[in-house]
Amino acid sequence: MGGRDMDAIIQAHALRKVYPSAAGPVAAVDGISVAVYPGEFFVIMGVSGSGKTTLLSLLSGLERPTSGTVTVAGVDLRSLSEAGLTSLRREKIGFVFQDFHLIGHLTALENVSVPFELAGTPRREAQKRARALLERVGLGDRMHHFPYQLSGGQKQRVAIARALVNHPAVVFADEPTGNLDRASAHSVLQLFAELNRDGQTFVVVTHDPTVAEYGDRVIRLEGGRVVSEEQGRSAARARPGGETP
Repeated sequence: MGGRDMDAIIQAHALRKVYPSAAGPVAAVDGISVAVYPGEFFVIMGVSGSGKTTLLSLLSGLERPTSGTVTVAGVDLRSLSEAGLTSLRREKIGFVFQDFHLIGHLTALENVSVPFELAGTPRREAQKRARALLERVGLGDRMHHFPYQLSGGQKQRVAIARALVNHPAVVFADEPTGNLDRASAHSVLQLFAELNRDGQTFVVVTHDPTVAEYGDRVIRLEGGRVVSEEQGRSAARARPGGETP
């Protein structure tokens, strides 16, 4: 996947993000250039404070860089207003976070159908589509459960279903297994791998080498800079019987 003969779905050049501090300006991201190609499982790896979450925020348009450029699905993010960035994220991007970000008083079905309704889809059609997505992520029997009735792994599957609502060009996942036990983490990663095999592009931020095993390509950050880039082993996806790495 991710052959260089294809146009990059994300192209970043010389990205810098500088924050003020008492000791002077700090570059959380310091001159990173990177491309992500359609169908890739792209992993950004590093310890806490390495700049990986900041890089994800810049690539997805959640934050603007101090300098440098980002193009997503052919759109230069510099050309967009805040409203334009919001529209781009709604139409082209899906997000999965470590803390799930589910609405506690809504069922799994309602959590997934809300984005459809916000986009103007009639409620009946929204719920039909949400049911199909929940079936896709293996939660057909948990649709009417509230978040407190779900395990961590099940909550993350609801979040993944919600991220797929707009048929996103790319799904960004920030430490998606960080709050999960080993078995649940493995289950979520297997789901990511299955969706990736079906063509979904992923950009995943992690500190966990096990997650990196699922990547097609892995960059490692230190001090806001890329210190290595390598082909991911991807071996975990091919293991017979889905054995835990």
